[in-house]
Amino acid sequence: MLWETSICLRMVKFAPVLTKNVKFVLIMPKKQLKSENSSGTALQEMESLSPGGDLQAYINSVHSIGILTSEEEKKLAEDLYYRNDLDAARKLVLAHLRFVIYIAKTYSGYGLPEADLIQEGNVGLMKAIRKFNPEMGVRLVSFAVHWVKAEIHEYVLKNWKIVKIATTKAQRKLFFNLRSKKKGIGWLTEEEIELMAKDLGVKPSEVREMEKRLGGTDMSFDPLADSDDEEASFAPSQYLEDHDADPADIFEKENLDEINTSQLYEAINSLDDRSRDIIQDRWLADEKLTLHELADKYDISAERVRQIEKNAMKKVKQAFSSGE
Repeated sequence: MLWETSICLRMVKFAPVLTKNVKFVLIMPKKQLKSENSSGTALQEMESLSPGGDLQAYINSVHSIGILTSEEEKKLAEDLYYRNDLDAARKLVLAHLRFVIYIAKTYSGYGLPEADLIQEGNVGLMKAIRKFNPEMGVRLVSFAVHWVKAEIHEYVLKNWKIVKIATTKAQRKLFFNLRSKKKGIGWLTEEEIELMAKDLGVKPSEVREMEKRLGGTDMSFDPLADSDDEEASFAPSQYLEDHDADPADIFEKENLDEINTSQLYEAINSLDDRSRDIIQDRWLADEKLTLHELADKYDISAERVRQIEKNAMKKVKQAFSSGE
């Protein structure tokens, strides 16, 4: 039956030839509202409070904003949660921007722009405020820390290197803890790897792999635009060979595909109408039919359809053999 499988694979292969910045959107809570009327206004544009411009001016502006007392924070949170007051949301955001700056500074060791880290943290802060329930009995800052760090973590992982360095939960945990837990600048010893793996709840092999990734460097495949001839010669594109790019091999493969397509087309056209239709419906159609569906279509048994298909495949195989 190997020849049947080969013919089927060819027909499937050549079937096409034969057939032709985040918006701060607040959702009204499901709890009973105290008032049907909302006294809030849309969040104001705050171009002067954008870390993307003058970062130090932004930091100074943020630190000039007063800190909310526990009572003031609870009142604003209730206005937002129960009455969808966006002006209360704006005040909560402004009062906690200094908190985001403090967290973002702890990630300065990754070599990414501090302004971008603050921007991502602000996104996390707005998400936290949208989710915050004043009845939980905790301060907003305690609730928001997870959301702020989550947004910054995602940004660091996506931008620290060209290739994403951590995808699994264990890899993400190692990425943010490995360097701080290393006692020196050298490679980890087996004892240190075992101890770190146990401490973080991961496999030793995952610790070794992450250490390799953190120790590696990115390299551009093509030479940089401003590199001289000597520097360009070290780019991978100058010495890595693509064994599948031989023009002779490409031409031979395309020519063989064209011949196979032509032979298969002629072999199928040599069949009678019913056999050809069954082969097309079973192998070449986008929505292939089963034996029982074809049996109902031609008012014959499923076994008879199978026999017609088998005989048609033999004829196609013979046509291929005679053409080679």
